[in-house]
This record gives sequence, structure tokens and C-alpha cells, in this order.
Amino acid sequence: MNATIKKFGHPATLIAEFEHWIVLLRPAQPTLGSLVLAAKSDATAFGDLPAEAHAELKTVTATIEAALARAVDYSKINYLMLMMVDPHVHFHVLPRYEGERSATGVTVTDAGWPGQPDLGKAVKLGSELDSLRDWLKGCFAAA
Repeated sequence: MNATIKKFGHPATLIAEFEHWIVLLRPAQPTLGSLVLAAKSDATAFGDLPAEAHAELKTVTATIEAALARAVDYSKINYLMLMMVDPHVHFHVLPRYEGERSATGVTVTDAGWPGQPDLGKAVKLGSELDSLRDWLKGCFAAA
């Protein structure tokens, strides 16, 4: 796994794995169910990924959207490619909703709704990381 995937807590944050992509629980939750969708490749430019990785995004994003719909009943979803600090290809996946959502003892308000997400208001996960990860894994398995 590349350094970006490791920085986001792999393997402890692992939700789902595909041939070219990995889905991780985002350790700081600006909205409940926030994820990191990371390419397994060492590519640092989106255009440098193999064609098969681009094609697989259809399946990966459909799975993410079905799982997060089940988990948090989002209104919109944002895929943010913010590769400023962490160089390998990855997206921050933020389900967006009005108000707050709760699961496994974690409550997160979408502080930026209906505008841009407010990443600075993210809830940092501590001991509840494992239970939230396992809950989301169940939503992925059901999707």
C-alpha cells in the first residue's frame, strides 16, 4: 500500500477493497460516513492511473453511493480530490445532508450544508473508530 493509504490508517480503517481502489474510513469525519477512496497505485496524477482503474471507478462509486445511502441517507455526495499534502491519487468522499446523523455513539453535523463542506469542523475519531468502521462495513456488505 502506498504512503497515502497508510497515512489514512490502513489497515485499521479498511472498509472495502477492489482491484485498483481501496475504501477507508476517514479518521476525521466532517460528515458521518466520510471516506477516503484511494488508488492502490503509486501514481501521483489522476491521468497516470491505468485505464482499468478508471473503468473500475464505475463499480466502486456505485458501491460507495449505495452503502452511504443505506448508512446516512445523504442528500448529495462530494468527491474531493485534494492531493496537496498526501501525494497519491485519492478522493475524500463526503456524504452531505442537512442537520446531523448518528451511529455507534458518533454524531456529526454537516456544518457546511448546503454550501461547501467545512473540513475544519470534522469530528476526530478515537476509540469509536472500530465500531464506526465495522458499522460501515456492514452497510457495504448489504450494498
